[in-house]
Amino acid sequence: QVELVESGGGLVQAGGSLRLSCAASGRTLNVFNVITLGWFRQAPGKEREFVASINWNSASTSYADSVKDRFTISRDNAKNTVYLEMTSLKPEDTAVYFCAKSRLYGRVTYRAIEDFDYWGQGTQVTVSS
Repeated sequence: QVELVESGGGLVQAGGSLRLSCAASGRTLNVFNVITLGWFRQAPGKEREFVASINWNSASTSYADSVKDRFTISRDNAKNTVYLEMTSLKPEDTAVYFCAKSRLYGRVTYRAIEDFDYWGQGTQVTVSS
C-alpha cells in the first residue's frame, strides 16, 4: 500500500506563487524511484484534469497547455517527494490539487487519469482576483 500526502495549498492573490509538496510513504521504498509521478486538479463542478507529470529520473516532464511556462514539477527521490512550483497564478487555477503515482514503471511520462493508481487526498488552492 502506498500513501500520498499533499501539502502547501492555500489562498493566494492572482499573480502570486505557491509550492505544493507530495510525500509518499508505505510500501514505497522499492517503487518510488522507478515510477512516474503526476499532479492533477479538480475545480468545483468540473472533471479532474491533468496538470503535470515527471518520469522516474526527472529526465522527462509533461505539462498541460494551461500551466506550461508557469508551473514546474520536480521530484526528490531521496525524500520520496514530488513538488509543484506554481507561479503567475490565475483565478482559473483554483482547484483541489492531487498527486498520484503511475501504474507502470516510469520511464516515460503519463497524462491520463487511468495511468495512475494511487492518489493523495488533495490540497486546496484558491486564487483570488
